[in-house]
Amino acid sequence: MFAVTRLRVAADEAEALAGQVRALLDALAARPGFVDGEVGAAADDPGLWALVTRWDGVGAYRRALSAYEVKVAGGPVWVHALDEPGVYLPPADRGTDA
Repeated sequence: MFAVTRLRVAADEAEALAGQVRALLDALAARPGFVDGEVGAAADDPGLWALVTRWDGVGAYRRALSAYEVKVAGGPVWVHALDEPGVYLPPADRGTDA
């Protein structure tokens, strides 16, 4: 499964957020079930970023988010998060072909 967290950041906060996202990715990478992750800014809106992580399953993702180190590293990042669904399952994991 993969998770997408979209972030809205002001231009004067972008450099700080980049470092904070790196720290969050490092904390997530230390958790069981983490596959990989990356961050990027929208090509046509540099104030809109996306943090994408891939996991062995929903359980691993949820357990990772509850880890102390992830909560501490994630706090400065998640204040920029848009309130929207963020966990996605590929069709094979949903039991459908669509």
